[in-house]
Amino acid sequence: MNVVRSLLDDIKTKQLQWYGHVQRMEEGRLLKEVMKWRPPGRRKRGRPKLTWAEGIRGLTGEKGLMEEEWNDRGNWRKKIIVKWAQEDVKTLYSLLNNNNDNNNNNNKLVCYIKVLN
Repeated sequence: MNVVRSLLDDIKTKQLQWYGHVQRMEEGRLLKEVMKWRPPGRRKRGRPKLTWAEGIRGLTGEKGLMEEEWNDRGNWRKKIIVKWAQEDVKTLYSLLNNNNDNNNNNNKLVCYIKVLN
């Protein structure tokens, strides 16, 4: 079995999906308030650990996603999937250019087309 996507890419995709889901919630929802909450006081000295929100900001910047794009659920979801699938496009092209017409490659091709749509 040829696995193209990594587990880390799947985790990043799910994090961005969850972020968009929570951001689209109504103001005042407990989950949204918890996500926005910052603990009072100072952090420990030394290099601070990366918070979840800082990680999400890094992911959105890394993938070229704008802050307010989460408002449109369908567009946000497509952009997340396409951003991660760009690495898989090379594999898609290699499958298309492969003269091997066996059933396994055709199944992979159908799978990639469904992901990109």
